Amino acid sequence: MALQNSFQAIFSNCWHTAENPCKFFIDCINKGQKCHQSQASNERVQRFKDELLLVYHDKPVILIGMGTCGLANGAQKVYNAFTDELSGMDVDIIQTGCVGYCAEEVIVDIKLPNQPRLTYCQVTPDDVPQLVEETIKNGQPVAEKVLAYYGNGQKITGWSDFSSITDIPFFSKQKKNVLDNCGVINPDNINQYLARGGYVALSKALNDMKPEDVIQEMLDGGLRGRGGAGFPTGLKWQLTANAKGDKKYVVCNADEGDPGAFMDRAVLEGDPHKVVEGMIIAGYTIGADEGYIYCRAEYPLAIKRLEKTIADATELGLLGDNILGSGFNFHLKIKKGAGAFVCGEETALLNSIEGKRGMPRPKPPYPSDSGLFGKPTVINNVETFANVPVLIRDGAEQYASVGTDGSKGTKIFALSGKVKNVGLVEVPMGTTLREIIFDIGGGIPDEKEFKAVQIGGPSGGALPESVINTPIDYESLKEIGAMMGSGGLVVMDETDCMVDLAKYFMTFIQSESCGKCIPCREGTKRLLEILERLTQSHRSEHSVEESMLRFQGMVYLERLSDVIKNTSLCGLGGSAANPVTSTLKYFRDEYEAHLYDRKCTAGSCRQLLTYKIDTDKCTGCTLCARKCPEDAILGERKKAHYIIDEKCIRCDQCRSNCKFDAIVVE
Repeated sequence: MALQNSFQAIFSNCWHTAENPCKFFIDCINKGQKCHQSQASNERVQRFKDELLLVYHDKPVILIGMGTCGLANGAQKVYNAFTDELSGMDVDIIQTGCVGYCAEEVIVDIKLPNQPRLTYCQVTPDDVPQLVEETIKNGQPVAEKVLAYYGNGQKITGWSDFSSITDIPFFSKQKKNVLDNCGVINPDNINQYLARGGYVALSKALNDMKPEDVIQEMLDGGLRGRGGAGFPTGLKWQLTANAKGDKKYVVCNADEGDPGAFMDRAVLEGDPHKVVEGMIIAGYTIGADEGYIYCRAEYPLAIKRLEKTIADATELGLLGDNILGSGFNFHLKIKKGAGAFVCGEETALLNSIEGKRGMPRPKPPYPSDSGLFGKPTVINNVETFANVPVLIRDGAEQYASVGTDGSKGTKIFALSGKVKNVGLVEVPMGTTLREIIFDIGGGIPDEKEFKAVQIGGPSGGALPESVINTPIDYESLKEIGAMMGSGGLVVMDETDCMVDLAKYFMTFIQSESCGKCIPCREGTKRLLEILERLTQSHRSEHSVEESMLRFQGMVYLERLSDVIKNTSLCGLGGSAANPVTSTLKYFRDEYEAHLYDRKCTAGSCRQLLTYKIDTDKCTGCTLCARKCPEDAILGERKKAHYIIDEKCIRCDQCRSNCKFDAIVVE
């Protein structure tokens, strides 16, 4: 049932529709009916909102996290199992986005009438019958599966003393401005978004503020672009609003191509209305009547939910013509990207929308003057637009109270790699890397030592333990040779090689280079060749000259990186060498070990390893010889074997199959 039809039954004589909009529609939902106001009407509205937000309900409700991370861990099978198990029972099952705690997926919340919402973690289809029997039917928790409960300290009547979800370490230091709805509401239900204050900022902007007032609020709030460079959002909007043009556009960059980054995807899957609301406000502010969301086709769930969001907002008169009776028109389209990393660069993205090859344009002119189809255009990423409703709704003063002097608000990070609590983290600007990795992330698993964290994806840098007390803000990260980037945080332990890491990112960057400018196209290729030589065995070299290329490449490594940085056409090319420069700065000893000793101290670069057999441990079982694909292991049965180094390809089959720990890797 559409929301306006629901409210027509609740309000007295409510006439708001998309065709006949009322400017007070959102205010009526949040503050009570303005026309024909009565206590009974306001009580009906509040009751309806309580039902939407599960404050009041008369039957059990099950909420299953079905973002991409949940689905990858089997959420669909869990959903199907609940559907089968609950056949004939009066229970609601609701799909939500990701709450952020990806390490504990599949996450299932069960809300019984008059009880707090209880969160179960690592749920499998085999757990479903027990959850239904004990919790749904008997009202008792399955204690070994409980993660926490939603509540502000209230105790669960008759239940064990579980922790509030805000008290567990993963969430206790987070501040959710953007992610507050993710994993909490059904992203396909616009009713729930409105009941939690959705589109209040849009109503405030249209009814109470002029475009220049919105710009000033954005400037006062200090919001900076969350896509990487951190350009002030209010200033970008101001430049576009002042630009001359008979047509203007708003573009959302949802082309999240960094390895290890999944922030934008989670927001679009869990709270797409917030992004759309931010785009509408941007359109009103700069005088645009059309917008595009550029989302890579690899995000089918995000695209599906965006399509539903646009359709529902249009039906409610929050998108389209004469929004909330203001006379402002704004239409939104989705453009699916083919997955090119370079299309994360704003001008390459614009070319792609226009149907051209995704290649960067020289700047100036900047998109604020000549963007999409040559018209003034505002381009921000998903997280930036999702911050806009928070800033406008709460006001610049409250928004700016969080963060540091130069970096206001919160930042979302995708925490992954060698860390216990993989997931999505939103923290105030100024939080240290150590707090994110060890307090929120839980530290390094398997009692390994922390070695480095790669921040900002390929464009960022690898940072050692000596700098992880650095507060996360744009200026501080720049001082230590890194950048915020889009927000990927990949944690590495003692078994990870920094030269191999630089080679991995350089392989990605070189393959994703659009090829338009020579420094990026050829320079990244040369950098990759140098790194490949450093990680290759001497057996791959056939002459003295070829061996000397390793030393020559090392001499030119930093100089070539500087040339790429200073002469590339776009920002992606300009930051392409960052993985090399940052690892050289903080882990030069590893480069020197690869160069001079042909040793990988982390034991990661396979071609530099030497496999030997400990003759004291070897029993002559012949298993390693039978598993070796190159017949590089010789020996008689029940006698110690040995490895012919020249034939060994470092496949690790011998070590992984040996039952006596007789294989030594150096």
